[in-house]
Amino acid sequence: MTYHIERAVPAQVEALCAIERAAMQLFRGHRAWPFYIHVSMPPELLLQAIERGMVWVALSDASAEPVGFIWLDTEEGGDSIGVAEIDVLPDWGRRGIGAGLLEHACAWARAAGYRRVDLGTLADVPWNGPFYARHGFVAVDKNDPAFAFARERDQENGFPDDLRVFMSRSLAPPASDDWTVWPAPAKLNLFLRITGRRPDGYHELQTVFRLLDWGDEIRLRPRQDGQVRRVTPVPGVAEEDDLVVRAARLLQPHAAAGAGVDIEVDKRIPTGGGLGGGSSDAATVLVALNHLWSAGLDEDALAELGRQLGADVPVFVRGRSAWAEGVGEKLEPIKLPRRWYAVLDPHEHVPTAALFQAAELTRNAPPATISSFASGETAGNAFEPVVRARHPRVAAALDWLRDFGSGRLSGSGGCVFLETKSQERAEIVVGQCPPAFTARVAMGVDVSPLQQTLARHRRGA
Repeated sequence: MTYHIERAVPAQVEALCAIERAAMQLFRGHRAWPFYIHVSMPPELLLQAIERGMVWVALSDASAEPVGFIWLDTEEGGDSIGVAEIDVLPDWGRRGIGAGLLEHACAWARAAGYRRVDLGTLADVPWNGPFYARHGFVAVDKNDPAFAFARERDQENGFPDDLRVFMSRSLAPPASDDWTVWPAPAKLNLFLRITGRRPDGYHELQTVFRLLDWGDEIRLRPRQDGQVRRVTPVPGVAEEDDLVVRAARLLQPHAAAGAGVDIEVDKRIPTGGGLGGGSSDAATVLVALNHLWSAGLDEDALAELGRQLGADVPVFVRGRSAWAEGVGEKLEPIKLPRRWYAVLDPHEHVPTAALFQAAELTRNAPPATISSFASGETAGNAFEPVVRARHPRVAAALDWLRDFGSGRLSGSGGCVFLETKSQERAEIVVGQCPPAFTARVAMGVDVSPLQQTLARHRRGA
């Protein structure tokens, strides 16, 4: 029986939970068994990890059914990443699946700039501590502050501390011609106001960009022949028109002769959703290649290149949630309260150009201030009435959110969202989402995941 490994998808949550339950049966008779029978893997947290690309699944080649999985956890932060869970169906044991999953996840972590993988396990179970030791993990001091949260969680759940051992595996930095992986986070517009129209036809805007902890993933492999190649085709978008290709070529004159790159994009942000997917992808290519090519441009210079690609690109280059004016290029970092968002995709493409050209669009709203936004006085999205009238699925999503609070449109796209003060509240909303829409929980961040990844790669270099 053979298998292959790929990224997990939301539809596999139930199957992966079943794998965990089956794998736990192997601990019957062990002193840890009373703990395992009372603690199960939270499906809602697994789903969020899958949506963020942090779960890989081993699939049977014969049936395409999941037979094992690994889940990485970024909770530690910094240069370390943790293994939250790794399980294989008992009937598929001793076939190298656990080893394959572990090596696959460690390879991804290395490509993402992490320098260490940590985990908590049992020292006296052959498929735990001894297994990890064969794959380069060594036991470490459990009193290290890095493991304080995990030990507190064990204590809360009644897990015997003397059974637990913590292990780490060091990762070498990627070589100069290796693939590296970089996040391209989504954004929300917490409000959007149009205050005028310039002589050149562009609209004067005011908005607050809120960066999220979820988005696309960009994979880059430097070349020495000057070629910029898009490895993953995008339906309906020619390579020459793709913002990631244009971004790389825009940066090339600032790099050494012969600098080139292969680009892969794992798209998770809906196209035309108002979440900034294309702009964020372009910004990630600029920021990442500036590092990989040693181009040496500062943030201002990169933001200016980004502005040439699109008005939203600079906010992703700078990597801070921000108050924005002008056409979106005048940015002032803004500190926002900790919030979670239920983000709904109604699966209806909303063309931005048509919205800006709409005769009914309000273009002369009075200017707002940061203080009026902070007080809640400034809210709403100038495009919402136009989108409601022209796009019934988006209108239906906004209407459905009314049962939970004040839903809002993001940007000039089709996705809508509800802000909540707790992750649990956002999960409740998403859990009740009608099947006609796709919903996910995302957390607002003040510092972009892209900037955190850049810092890791710089430290590794």
